[in-house]
Amino acid sequence: MNINGRALHFVFKIGDRKNTMKFYREVLGMKVLRHEEFTEGCEAACNGPYANRWSKTMIGYGSEDTHFVAELTFNYGVSEYEKGNDFIAMTIKSKEAIERAKALDWPVSKDEASGFWVTEAPGGYKFLLIDEPQPVDTDPVQSVILGSSNLQKSLDFWHGTLGLKLLNKDEKSAVVSFGGDQAKLELRDLGGPVERAKAYGRIAFSCPYEQQEVISKKISETGNTILTPLITLPTPGKATVRVIILADPDGHEICFVGDEGYRQLSEYDPLSTQLLEKAMSKEWGPI
Repeated sequence: MNINGRALHFVFKIGDRKNTMKFYREVLGMKVLRHEEFTEGCEAACNGPYANRWSKTMIGYGSEDTHFVAELTFNYGVSEYEKGNDFIAMTIKSKEAIERAKALDWPVSKDEASGFWVTEAPGGYKFLLIDEPQPVDTDPVQSVILGSSNLQKSLDFWHGTLGLKLLNKDEKSAVVSFGGDQAKLELRDLGGPVERAKAYGRIAFSCPYEQQEVISKKISETGNTILTPLITLPTPGKATVRVIILADPDGHEICFVGDEGYRQLSEYDPLSTQLLEKAMSKEWGPI
């Protein structure tokens, strides 16, 4: 199965919205791309198993047409989430982020074994920073690292069933991608079970609309898991998109969204920062 996939974003549940936004904007140096407020839970469980009011903030170094970004979901009334070992880290090339972290006294330290500088977002989400100038013409986000309880089973799914290209493999990890300069997915063998806990996330890709049905059929035929069958999600005032939500053998959630509609939905909103700060001011007072 040849899927023309495109890596889009990783979904993080956040409890401390104020400090989380400070980390992404002031430490990592990302820009708010879109912000939306919702009065009830998502039909595709984008905000997790919650039926309450929530918000979604897309933040990154550039448009999802060319960059891998973070989707930050905030459930009102939920201040923290138990973190498992499913999400290991996001890797970013940016010596500037290292310098900003030091200047802001945000905890950051060098791991001598790997050479990465390590820092964390509120909630315990780890980021590995490469001490090289942040690229301008390509995406600074290099990869997302997820845990695997059985590396071969993970590869059978991601490479064998979904068709991501295998770029590198050793005894403890494997790197796959749909190709090009887009962010890679590293699967790292934990030597034990994957615990998703309450903070579990979701990785999202786009593909041509007609290929979503191919994916659905292939997942069903191979006995893998479809969490949410093909469903159309309307966004008031914006493009409507169709999604299918899958789970890999370790329960990692995967969203495939129709590329044509998503390219319209994901356009940069110049009012996004204003909308975010308005929502935060109501929650925290003036900022």
